[in-house]
Amino acid sequence: MTADAVSPSQAHSLARDAETMPRSTRDELDRVQIDDLDMLGLAVLAGPANVIMQLALPAVGYGVYESKVDSGNLFKRPTKRTRTTLTYLAVAAMGSPDIRKAYRQAVNKSHAYVRSDADSPVKYNAFDPKLQLWVAACLYRGWEDMQRIYGDPAKITEEAYQQGAVMGTTLQMPRDLWPATRADFEAYWQQTVDELEIDDTIREHLMKIVRMDFTYPALRLLFGRYSETMTIGFLPEEFRKKMRIEQTPMQRRIFNAHNAVARQVIRFMPKPLREFPFNVMLVDLEWRRRTGRPLV
Repeated sequence: MTADAVSPSQAHSLARDAETMPRSTRDELDRVQIDDLDMLGLAVLAGPANVIMQLALPAVGYGVYESKVDSGNLFKRPTKRTRTTLTYLAVAAMGSPDIRKAYRQAVNKSHAYVRSDADSPVKYNAFDPKLQLWVAACLYRGWEDMQRIYGDPAKITEEAYQQGAVMGTTLQMPRDLWPATRADFEAYWQQTVDELEIDDTIREHLMKIVRMDFTYPALRLLFGRYSETMTIGFLPEEFRKKMRIEQTPMQRRIFNAHNAVARQVIRFMPKPLREFPFNVMLVDLEWRRRTGRPLV
């Protein structure tokens, strides 16, 4: 079955069948309570860099590049795509078990269409737990980076890491696929990064994200240079090398000065402001549920 041959009825069936783990296990994962992940709203600045890290894995990159789901296409629906991504982070790290379950089921309906076909350079399926592991690993690594740069590095504990598994188990990643310890995670991360190869097609797609080509012309004119500086700054050195990107001395100075000021400002912010916009995403999601609107 090719990606563009998936009918709505078939997509519904695929979304339903994606819940393949035993019901008792699925229920247990849905009931997990998260209380150690301190979400910092400034993480949105690192969003483009984190997306690049996710898409650097060929199966994930081509899954997004070739996706037929226009409603989730960053270049066709930038506002909606950004809202969906931020909402997933908010749901996984801050949402109740009930809201995580509802959001997973909504995401499944979109993921059912993301499947490789005979012409795809690599095989992919959005329901593949190993691909979801990589995406979850990037999200968790992004959380750690935000704590190191803006928050409290002391919060990067083994307990917080274990709770970070929710980044993947909110979808179809089995809990035992998450590396057992932070040391195991580092080994998995380094091995995966070392083996990554970004071809020219995906590299050019990712460079459009760096250049902020996905957004509206007025926003790109106003914030394009700033966004590029932040994205390159947040992108780990090994990913820059694979993308053949160099951080200029000026970009480095601006990035470091920006973060030094932001660290001081965030210390005096009340929690609701520190968590913005993630807390607002949860309020919006609850409103969508109450009013019967689509969740993604």
